[in-house]
Amino acid sequence: MSEENKLHSKVAVITGAAQGLGEAIAKEFARQAAKVILVDINEQEIKRVKSEIEDEQLVADICITDVCNSKAVNETFKDIIKKYKKIDILVNGVGGFHKFDKLTDIDDAEWHKVINTNLNSAFYCTRAVMESMEKNKFGRIINISSGAGIAPNPHAPSYVPYGAAKAGLLGMTKLLARDAGEYGITVNAIAPGTALTPRVRRVRNEESIRNIAQMNPMRNLIEPIDCAKAALFLASEDARYVTGITMMVNAGNLIF
Repeated sequence: MSEENKLHSKVAVITGAAQGLGEAIAKEFARQAAKVILVDINEQEIKRVKSEIEDEQLVADICITDVCNSKAVNETFKDIIKKYKKIDILVNGVGGFHKFDKLTDIDDAEWHKVINTNLNSAFYCTRAVMESMEKNKFGRIINISSGAGIAPNPHAPSYVPYGAAKAGLLGMTKLLARDAGEYGITVNAIAPGTALTPRVRRVRNEESIRNIAQMNPMRNLIEPIDCAKAALFLASEDARYVTGITMMVNAGNLIF
């Protein structure tokens, strides 16, 4: 198989594909000859990503869906499987948060919103795809977690609900990897450090971003393409027996 076609004939669903890490992963998978389905709630941005993929003479489909709604997820994935007959790869890329608050200032609605976005969405999508993957005896599930779900970083303070959700996602990854292995399904996570995404630029100022970069052993922040390359490895045949791991892509800002 060509190095440029590592995902040839594979059907890949990427949630949160309208920006940031999800966008980068979707574009990289399309370049590797996957049939890419972009899933996001942001209609304008997801159409932009689709257009940019098509500008490279590649093909992508879109599904405008709220993956925090279990009913919508079930209907969307049913439609995808009906159209493409299978889903080989699922990247749970939806996540993030939009402000920092002390724990005592976080109300129930905010807590549930962040947990729903970062953990429940991945559960809904994984549940929706599992029967098809089990039937086909093949699957690659990649969960985009965060270093915040592993350990506090003193140089890049995070948000308690976000860290809790991302830690839960890592736990789900490990348990599901054990249960799904007999069906030829691998389940892995990527834990990025602070990446230069549009969301990070919204919630952190330029001084904070520079300081975080200087605290890394490599004196830099990762780019979305770095996570995309890690996801490509986990989705490809190169990682056929890699399961249950958390791949830290963080320029060394968190080392175990």
